[in-house]
Amino acid sequence: MSQMIHLSAPDVGPLEEAYLIAALRSGWVAPVGPDLEAFEREIAARVGTRGAVGVSSGTAGLHLALLGVGVRPGDVVVVSTLTFVATANAVRYTGARPVFVDCDPQTGNLDVPLTADLLRHLRARGERVGAVVPVDLFGACVDYTALEPVCAEAGVPIVEDAAEALGATHAGRGAGSFGQVGVLSFNGNKVITTSGGGMIVSDDTALLARARHLSTQAREQARHYEHRETGYNYRLSNLLAALGRAQLRRLDGMIGRRRQLRDRYAKLFAPVPGVTLIGADDAAANCWLTSLVVDPERSGWQARELADHLAERGVETRPVWKPMHLQPAYADAESCLTGAADRLFAHGLTLPSGSALTEPQIGVVLGAIDEFLADRTGSAAR
Repeated sequence: MSQMIHLSAPDVGPLEEAYLIAALRSGWVAPVGPDLEAFEREIAARVGTRGAVGVSSGTAGLHLALLGVGVRPGDVVVVSTLTFVATANAVRYTGARPVFVDCDPQTGNLDVPLTADLLRHLRARGERVGAVVPVDLFGACVDYTALEPVCAEAGVPIVEDAAEALGATHAGRGAGSFGQVGVLSFNGNKVITTSGGGMIVSDDTALLARARHLSTQAREQARHYEHRETGYNYRLSNLLAALGRAQLRRLDGMIGRRRQLRDRYAKLFAPVPGVTLIGADDAAANCWLTSLVVDPERSGWQARELADHLAERGVETRPVWKPMHLQPAYADAESCLTGAADRLFAHGLTLPSGSALTEPQIGVVLGAIDEFLADRTGSAAR
């Protein structure tokens, strides 16, 4: 059997190799060094913030960002329910408890009017809301034009989970630059990767300094090891930062390839009844993952049937994120729901979207989808 065609495999090549070799030869193999400092400056410049702090993962970044805005035990934190579990886990690390809010049925991003209602409800019953954590789903920014004034009126800081969205924009501003602080991820399947890693980005230099301090075990300035509080081993390494610097140079090209693939999917499914692409009309998204939603009453088939068909042909797919309010680990959490996230999970499917996909691989994927549609409808989509 041929090699599996993955959703979003790392896209690395000669430039990344050159940057890593240069970092190794420089002798900066220890956790910090000039590539880390440069990577932080370059990411801040790309996002449009005053500074950045490189950390070991997006999850670590979320933890430190929540601490930075003052989230404390006993607080509630409003979190998008349609997200990866790390967003919710980071809230629990602080001793706060997440309250999940449903999504916009078209974009999958946080439902802003519902969030406004939830904030009023939480305040009316005397809760201290430590933060709102919107998630830029699949590389498309939340409607921050609407959300920022809602949170400002409520006096609640925004911690932007932009883990999936580097390179995306909203109203001319980069993903990660909204609210008081944003967090990026450089996991192996993201638009750019450092193998594992993340970045905290903000205009709040005091928050960034605090995050940098806590990320290095809260070590004080002293000749010996001095610690006045509990810290964390969260710093990004210099070698991984070197890899990230090479990836960042290629970011626009990689986003371009993902967008071209999304456009091909959009064209393929355009004549198919009951099938829509999440966020397909968002020209400012980075197109990290392309996900479709199937209305089985109109299409005559289920998303999972297409997933099974593609799996038999060595093509990886994945359902849309299982909402946090459905996760066993968060069964006791409070939620404010409309049913939108449940529907996307039940009927959504994420397709191979990586910039490293070759034309023959793309041909296999599109051909397999065509074959499936022809079998279900009696005619191919293209």
